[in-house]
Amino acid sequence: MYQLLYKNTKISYSDTGKGNAIVLIHGFLENQTMWQDLAPELCQKYRVITLDLLGHGESDCLGYVHSMEENADVVQAVLSKLRIRKAVFVGHSMGGYVALAFAELYPEKIRGLVLLNSTSKADSEERKDNRNRAIKAVKKDYTTFVRLSITNLFSEENREILTDEIEKVKIEALKTPLQGIVASLEGMKNRKDREVLLHLSPYPKMLILGEKDPVLIYETALEQIKNTAVKFVTFPDGHMSHIENREELKDVLLGFFKSV
Repeated sequence: MYQLLYKNTKISYSDTGKGNAIVLIHGFLENQTMWQDLAPELCQKYRVITLDLLGHGESDCLGYVHSMEENADVVQAVLSKLRIRKAVFVGHSMGGYVALAFAELYPEKIRGLVLLNSTSKADSEERKDNRNRAIKAVKKDYTTFVRLSITNLFSEENREILTDEIEKVKIEALKTPLQGIVASLEGMKNRKDREVLLHLSPYPKMLILGEKDPVLIYETALEQIKNTAVKFVTFPDGHMSHIENREELKDVLLGFFKSV
């Protein structure tokens, strides 16, 4: 792991392998350890960059709101330090929101984009209310909020089958400080709709969804790629494809990287 300072804030990142750059961006309550099964395989063929977003993992918090744009600037700070001009981006969940913000701010740096269990749409009013409730809930009972949030990302049947894996994810999630959680919820709640990027941007794009994702409504998520050239992959499980569909995801990503 390496570190850099962004606006006097410590940011943790890793850089392994050689070749075309792949940037892996984790989601809410996650950190770069979520890629620990995938990254070693990818870095045999590619240069793989992972990082901890603001207020997650080993990266510090920066104020009360961590906007998707601020996180995108953090990603750019890492790439600038590593002198990487162009990369393929894979964003899981909130990481997808950050990748889209990055694509809007730095379009010339995108070689390809994968939204993994993510969406380009902004939060609905109902979703914003849920974020506000989540902020209250985590301030009231941090541990219960984090543990429940993680369980609810998996499909119902996998909650029984993958108990050990889910426990590991919870342990990592509980390293996220309260401020980091609240600031990210605020940032996600206020993020822009970026569906236009899926329609108009010139680089190859892929959307990967879980059919039984408890967080993203599958049919609604599908609407965003209607009449686009976005490649689409469905897995039969929940929001955590990197765990629930590990091998299949690896094959899909390697296929996409090869075609870009």
